[in-house]
Amino acid sequence: MSGWTAKRFWKDATVVPADGGFTVHLDGRPVRTPLKAPLVLPTRSLAEEVAAEWQAQEGRIDPETMPFTRTANSAIDKVAPQRAEVAEMLAAYGASDLLCYRAEGPDELVARQAAAWDPLLQWAAQQLGAGLVTTVGVMHVDQPYDSLESLSARVEALTPFQLSAFHDLVAISGSLVLALAVAEGRLSAEEAWDLSRIDESWQIALWGEDEEAAEIAARKHAAFLQADRFYGLCG
Repeated sequence: MSGWTAKRFWKDATVVPADGGFTVHLDGRPVRTPLKAPLVLPTRSLAEEVAAEWQAQEGRIDPETMPFTRTANSAIDKVAPQRAEVAEMLAAYGASDLLCYRAEGPDELVARQAAAWDPLLQWAAQQLGAGLVTTVGVMHVDQPYDSLESLSARVEALTPFQLSAFHDLVAISGSLVLALAVAEGRLSAEEAWDLSRIDESWQIALWGEDEEAAEIAARKHAAFLQADRFYGLCG
């Protein structure tokens, strides 16, 4: 029916052990995904975050206030059935990683990018076995096959739940290297966010910040931090 919205019908949202992990019950009824699959979370901590979102709903259910639930639903309904394809899509970011494409000028921006990004590329080469080539401008540069294979292996090892959060870390930052640095503890999410926005910060310092652009950036920032929290609770 047009205009229909779900309303809260339960008193308590609780975490309950389930086959393969933990689920959430609403007054004893197990929560299911939009495709009616059992909502089974891999860890109790993640299940507790999902339960807290359901418990916090008042009156009309607002999915926008339930990021843990949304990401968990995506992991089960969308990522798990096509895990290989999702991993391949995210791994492909390594072939055009943000950190590899540098400004032609001015000199201060060039220096700022090098100081911020070169240490991460060195880390990728040494710790991930993925040395990447940098270039000036936006024209595509081919990356070493072995390096791309090493990056792909890291992504392919992730679970559907991890991949669901990792997707946002990659897509929002534009960098597979930054996302892996967060996932593997090399960077905090805040550090990675700042490193992904070297160019934007430069432009803002020069010309000031557009209000609409600032609002979009704030939403992306919140989503990036949320993805990091979800990833960390996957076990």
